[in-house]
Amino acid sequence: MRTDSPIPKALTDEENRRLIELDRRYVWHPFTQHSLWNQVDPLVIVGGEGEYLIGADGRRYIDGHSSMWCNVHGHRRPEIDRAIIEQLGKVAHSTQLGLASPPAIELARRLIEIAPPGLAKVFYSDDGSTALEVACKMAFAYWRHRGHEGRDCFIALRNAYHGDTVGAVSVGGIDLFHRVYRPMLFETHFAPSPYCYRCPLGKSPESCGMACADELGALLERHAGRVAAVVVEPLVQCAGGMITAPRGYLRRVRELCDQYRTLLIADEVATGFGRTGRMFACEHEGVSPDLLCLSKGLTGGYLPLAATLATQEIFDAFLGPIDSGRTFYHGHTFTGNPLACAAALASLDLFESERILEQLPVKIERLRLGLKDLASHPLVGDVRQCGLIAGVELVCDKTTRKGYTYGMQVGAQVCARAREHGVILRPLADVLVIMPPLVISIENLDYLLKVIEYCVDGVSRGLREAASDGLE
Repeated sequence: MRTDSPIPKALTDEENRRLIELDRRYVWHPFTQHSLWNQVDPLVIVGGEGEYLIGADGRRYIDGHSSMWCNVHGHRRPEIDRAIIEQLGKVAHSTQLGLASPPAIELARRLIEIAPPGLAKVFYSDDGSTALEVACKMAFAYWRHRGHEGRDCFIALRNAYHGDTVGAVSVGGIDLFHRVYRPMLFETHFAPSPYCYRCPLGKSPESCGMACADELGALLERHAGRVAAVVVEPLVQCAGGMITAPRGYLRRVRELCDQYRTLLIADEVATGFGRTGRMFACEHEGVSPDLLCLSKGLTGGYLPLAATLATQEIFDAFLGPIDSGRTFYHGHTFTGNPLACAAALASLDLFESERILEQLPVKIERLRLGLKDLASHPLVGDVRQCGLIAGVELVCDKTTRKGYTYGMQVGAQVCARAREHGVILRPLADVLVIMPPLVISIENLDYLLKVIEYCVDGVSRGLREAASDGLE
């Protein structure tokens, strides 16, 4: 892939060692148990090019998880680089409080033009968590401004992840992440996850009639008149383990929200911008949410930026005299940052000029075929795919679907081996996540899948040998 600047040079061993020691001394990494982190030297990334990341030793690694699911067009895209540099020549930042800027204005127009029908206004924030916080506060205040003060709770799904701020955690359903914070949170009722491989209702996909959606409907009926909004990740619960909902589930959730006259918040922070094969996951089932949360791929993975899109009806509920109390008193210092908005506009241009979405079906099919081969492995319990998003769930017993204990970190073992072969992945417990940049070549996609199969096989052999040694 073309770039306009030279590839960064590798560091010397001394430079790399110095950085590692400083990292251990000063940096607190996210989602990281540092008692383990300090046992192994971290990989220091000094550069990137296309679908590759470049380590301190100069080695190139396929970015198999898109730098935490956000990189779309590859690293150091000259078109996005130039857009940011051009904007730097004007102004790096000015506030959206009382002022406006051309990049933020143009981006809002572009987003509404490509968003599901009915969305009309764009509120900017910083990341996925804040986009979700904005949506929840808008939903809560909307009902108050309409005279329905009793709508003071939310419905979300088990295994849901919407970010790490307090409001986002309130509607999060992953106990490992969220349990300790429950006393801090607002009231949320949780419906079963549409997790067909491990159905929480003990049903089978062939005969369940989408019972998980019926349970959500029962919750809406039980709390009729109290629910401000239902919050979902359309099609894929990503951080929950790449859980793919059955076809028609999202459409059913929209219908239930309409039936019980509540709002639908769609969190497309991870699924938006082509990940599912369309620009937004909601498009697959013709669903228009009342509030749509976007981030990650919004800037092509370059800079922090988020957007909450709302309907005109929701926006109008906040209109009134200055002393009406209807102003949406919420904002961020870097809301609508011009550099980030310039990057986002360049990213949307690339979707059009390079016909990104039209190129995805071939890659999606190639991924499907590779996963089909992997599914027969004794260590693989289930493979799940939606577009260019996939999860490979590892189990110790394929028949009973029994998983490994969390402390064994089997998924992490596979990812560590993959790194030795030039592929960077990060697991969700024992679910291997495959979410490369949309521009990944067919050759690199094939190689990524071969590496995963090879490393799963290697870890499987190691586990069998360890079990055998234990018996002796």
